[in-house]
Amino acid sequence: MNRKLYSNLIFELSHPGRKGYTLPKNPYAHQSLPESLKRSTDAELPECDELTVVRHYTNHSENNFGVNNGFYPLGSCTMKYNPTINEEVASHPFFVNLHPLQPKETVQGAEEVYENLQLSLAELTGMSRFTLNPCAGAHGELTGLMVISAYHQSRNDNKRTKVIVPDSAHGTNPASAAICGFDVVEVKSNANGQVDVDDLKTLLGDDIAGMMMTNPNTLGIFETQIPVITKLVHECGGLMYYDGANLNPLLGQCRPGDMGFDVMHVNLHKTFSTPHGGGGPGAGPVGVCEKLVDFLPTHDIEKEAKQFLNIDIHPYHGNFGTLLRAYAYILTLGKENIKMVGPLATLNANYIKECLKDVYELPIEGLCKHEFVFNGLINKSTGVTTMDVAKRLLDYGFHAPTIYFPLLFHESMMIEPTENESKDTIDGFIAVMHQIAEEA
Repeated sequence: MNRKLYSNLIFELSHPGRKGYTLPKNPYAHQSLPESLKRSTDAELPECDELTVVRHYTNHSENNFGVNNGFYPLGSCTMKYNPTINEEVASHPFFVNLHPLQPKETVQGAEEVYENLQLSLAELTGMSRFTLNPCAGAHGELTGLMVISAYHQSRNDNKRTKVIVPDSAHGTNPASAAICGFDVVEVKSNANGQVDVDDLKTLLGDDIAGMMMTNPNTLGIFETQIPVITKLVHECGGLMYYDGANLNPLLGQCRPGDMGFDVMHVNLHKTFSTPHGGGGPGAGPVGVCEKLVDFLPTHDIEKEAKQFLNIDIHPYHGNFGTLLRAYAYILTLGKENIKMVGPLATLNANYIKECLKDVYELPIEGLCKHEFVFNGLINKSTGVTTMDVAKRLLDYGFHAPTIYFPLLFHESMMIEPTENESKDTIDGFIAVMHQIAEEA
């Protein structure tokens, strides 16, 4: 049979009477099932031999594309290589066989890993303390906003109901703020793609609970006015939230805590090489400055937060296997080599941008960080869209970048190579992008 047939549903490969498996003898045969629970007709299951089943699922697995298959320049989502050593550490029997309800004295090693990871994240970001409970970036956002809310409530400052979010923010920012019960106020970007400070000034008041910022922002641009912005928000009584989704290019170079941010989350899959996709399990640790430490949810009942006791963020220790992978990555690189992550990610992104801006429209010139955005082909007369370019890339064996996001440009194409890719791989991608432009 050809590959096309094997790509169909396995039910289409079914033939009555074919078997590839025999159920073992039922050890519970003495237990009778109530008549009300018995089926009146046989279950509709495919009938296939073993080889047919193996080929069917093997074929499907070969149709999957991941960072282990090839170049995956997915801007914003950051498909970063997951080193094998991370998997070896996380699959160790001493970790895999832990149970969250076993006696505390039997999990001291896991507790030490948890503590060391949060201390490492605090050192890398300039925050005072982290909780590792949240199980995704958006979950971390919600947690951080709940910390902000709890802080204002503890001071009886209940009129602070608004959160400022830039128009270039990740879509989860306004969603998380709304879920947390805040009113979302949008601040515009200026011509350089950064937060418009003049527009921000008109939005500030005693009803502002905080401001969320992604830095570098969704355009891959470093927000140079952060000192001014944090000063303005703090002066009106608000807190600053740092969306750490784009922390990768800053790793080892600068720290959000030093910039004046009070709360932040870290996407471990984007910066610390844990798996991404498939709906989880993920991890979005949340860090805070010193004055907010008591508002953090915590896994340790002996260190219960003062203001946060009635909020369930995540049971137990969060997704511990994911946290193990991040800790292994940090230890593998070490203090010296982790400083190279940001510069290499930035170098790779700028190299691609400069090599392709002759045929793809670059709406904002200048230095980008880990990612950048094209606005489709320069030659719009071809009628070839960003969608067409993305599909053609797949034909050449490259995963498409993020397309039609951010919404600031009609034909957005967001490209992020990460620091892992070699010059040979990047040059191959550049050559194909030029070839697609010629075809157009």
